[in-house]
Amino acid sequence: MRIEYFQLVDKITDLDLDARIVRAEAGVPATSTIFEGHFPGHPLMPGVLLIEAMAQTSGWLVTALTGFERMPFLAAVKAAKLRSFVLPGQMLSITAELLHDGSGFAVTKASGKVGGKQVCEAELTLRVMPFPNSELQRGMRETAQRIGFPMERLTHD
Repeated sequence: MRIEYFQLVDKITDLDLDARIVRAEAGVPATSTIFEGHFPGHPLMPGVLLIEAMAQTSGWLVTALTGFERMPFLAAVKAAKLRSFVLPGQMLSITAELLHDGSGFAVTKASGKVGGKQVCEAELTLRVMPFPNSELQRGMRETAQRIGFPMERLTHD
């Protein structure tokens, strides 16, 4: 997890385009300035960052399903539940499944687990549109390479 760059997904661990599911890992750093304020003496991963990690994982799925031709942007969060605390140093395993795709939007159901125990979940709506510029598209491809995104599985329908 590169919190300072707002890149919360460390590794894509599974991508099944037929089932429209992606799995990822996000290692919560043992130390970060975020924990100095959230909370002093009791550091916890902020809930908004748990939701963002689920959104980014969902985004990688949508990006894959569009063959890296379109970019998803978080548009809405529905039915978010933060069930347990996530502590510095823990590994967050995230799963996202596409529920709907069309009319420029995608809806996913995402969840996060630590040690096999579910800690968060949400239904996320993503606005899907062409990349606004080639620099962002190139940057996404570079990040994909860094996190082990399986580019060879992309489809171009």
